[in-house]
Amino acid sequence: MRLLELTCDRFRCLNNLRFEPGPGLNVIRGDNAQGKTSILEAVLYAATSKSHRTSAESDLVQRGEAIFRVSARVQRAAREVHTEIAWSHGAKRIKVNGVNQTRVSDLLGKINAVIFSPEDSDLVRGSASNRRTFLDMELSQLHASYLHALQRYRHAMRQRNEVLRTPNPDDALLDPWDAQLAEHGTTLIQERRRFINQLAPLANTAYKAIADGEEMSVVYRPDAKEDVPLIESFTAARKSDIRQRMTTRGPHRDDLEIVVDDKAARQFASQGQQKTAGLAIKLAELDLMHERTGEYPILLLDDVFAELDASRSREVLSTIPAAVQCLVTTTEFALSDELASRAPTLFTVQKGLLRVA
Repeated sequence: MRLLELTCDRFRCLNNLRFEPGPGLNVIRGDNAQGKTSILEAVLYAATSKSHRTSAESDLVQRGEAIFRVSARVQRAAREVHTEIAWSHGAKRIKVNGVNQTRVSDLLGKINAVIFSPEDSDLVRGSASNRRTFLDMELSQLHASYLHALQRYRHAMRQRNEVLRTPNPDDALLDPWDAQLAEHGTTLIQERRRFINQLAPLANTAYKAIADGEEMSVVYRPDAKEDVPLIESFTAARKSDIRQRMTTRGPHRDDLEIVVDDKAARQFASQGQQKTAGLAIKLAELDLMHERTGEYPILLLDDVFAELDASRSREVLSTIPAAVQCLVTTTEFALSDELASRAPTLFTVQKGLLRVA
């Protein structure tokens, strides 16, 4: 999969931007706050209609404007795909190959992208919600059925919580929402477990390559007991849920356990280990998406090499297959030997203006 062209209009600091990266490695150089990260963010947005930096799309529009537009043209193995997202006064319009789409699920999977940024350290050291967001984002790109189950689960939980907030919740009103939570929640659990079982050994291989043979593991920790039907978990928690006026059990409380060098990474790993573990998980996605779709996704690396020494930088690059199109940002205008050895296509961005370096 290769990004042929990205265009942005009034997206962050990017206005009338046209970006045509080459195959293989592309390096975008620039000082801080000039638009480097925004370019990667725009690629991800064109693929998923989501930002990795904010959940409020009003943050994405250029200051003083009420409209922005992002479009991407990508060459897949058998066809070319064009996505376009226009946001105006809080409303979003999505097109795929020129045809209006009514659902985000119709966009997901058309372009696959994996991003690693400084914020992704929260994947390891942050709260469980960060790890669930990771699972939901990646699985939604791979399976429209997962996104459907996630949307239906969230809808059922909102409705159930509304009933729980009434003065005297009626069991007859809770029963149908419990049934829907169990049906769609079971799908989420099954897909999450399968995803992590496939991802974990790939992440360990990547981590060992970067971290001089040190081991890591990733284990899925569902909130519900594995040997108990999910519907029974909701039934058993009902009295507690009524007291707390919220749904306290289910996949919305799942987590991942990440272990580095036989220690829980969230509590005991160093910052360097946490960053390397997060990066290894994202690199593992390359192979997993390749297995699932037959194509490598576009890899977006935001300032990844700033805190890595030459040896680790070299190992990171060596784990990226040559067939992967990779977009890297850096504040260093003098390329390291490791980056230069890959003969990258160079770009420079300043105040939102991009030029071929």
